[in-house]
Amino acid sequence: MDKWDKKRKDLNNRLRRIEGQIRGIQRQLENGEECEAIAAQMSAARKAMDKAFFTMMSCAVTQELEKHSALTEDMESGVEDITRILAKYA
Repeated sequence: MDKWDKKRKDLNNRLRRIEGQIRGIQRQLENGEECEAIAAQMSAARKAMDKAFFTMMSCAVTQELEKHSALTEDMESGVEDITRILAKYA
């Protein structure tokens, strides 16, 4: 299993968890729960989706560099660091 296969599997698992969060939010709405509680869950789902997006963009950058044979280990490490920082603070 190469790095992208592992990332693809991790992303798929993350999206399944997000899907579960969204279903939970729908249940909250149907059950008439407090708006603030629903908003908190929506925020968590959005943050999870952002992390998935940053991981996908990291993959896109890495694949583009690989197309041009420009990717070095240092560059790949840098892309991963930037992705981690974006996921944490964005």
